[in-house]
Amino acid sequence: MASKLTPLAMAVLELLHERAMHPYEMAQLMRERFVNTRVKVKAGSLYHTVDRLVQNGFVEVVETQRDGKRPERTVYAMTDAGRDEFVDRAQDMLANPAEEYPEYLSALAVIDELGPEMSLTHLKHRVLRLQAAIASDRVVLENLVNEHKLPEIYWLDWSYATARRAFELEWTKKLVEDLESGRIRFQEHCTPHLNLVTEDDSDERATS
Repeated sequence: MASKLTPLAMAVLELLHERAMHPYEMAQLMRERFVNTRVKVKAGSLYHTVDRLVQNGFVEVVETQRDGKRPERTVYAMTDAGRDEFVDRAQDMLANPAEEYPEYLSALAVIDELGPEMSLTHLKHRVLRLQAAIASDRVVLENLVNEHKLPEIYWLDWSYATARRAFELEWTKKLVEDLESGRIRFQEHCTPHLNLVTEDDSDERATS
């Protein structure tokens, strides 16, 4: 049984919906369309993904091209089985929230161990980087709308990514304010939530 299609495999099949092409052309189009903002795209992993799709019967070789002394380029097309698998996987990804584990959550869990000065310094750096990323997102979106005049249905992934970053920015700025104001207090490595002895228990022990 074939394993689930990875996000990169989905990106490959997405392109092969348009026409047959070789991996070098896929990589070019992925760069032009900023696919690397939602999928990790590397030459080695791209070729490996195409090979796996061939092994699973989801794509097939339709042509081998040679241009002068350049190496041969193998052209791939999607099979009917690949189209069915693509649709099934897309429906699953759309309907079911995936269990994802962002690094930011792990960092937030250890803020008290880092202490106020270090935590606030790096949170403020994160705010600056998020602001820069959001500004870059807006430039890309304006380009998609005004220059390429793409209907919004084709850049919903960008719209979502920009909204998510904007939420993270506002949430992080609020966290910085709360830490600086003392509304959320550092505990200096104390863990009172692990102390199972209640105040009443302490009084009872003191008088016994």
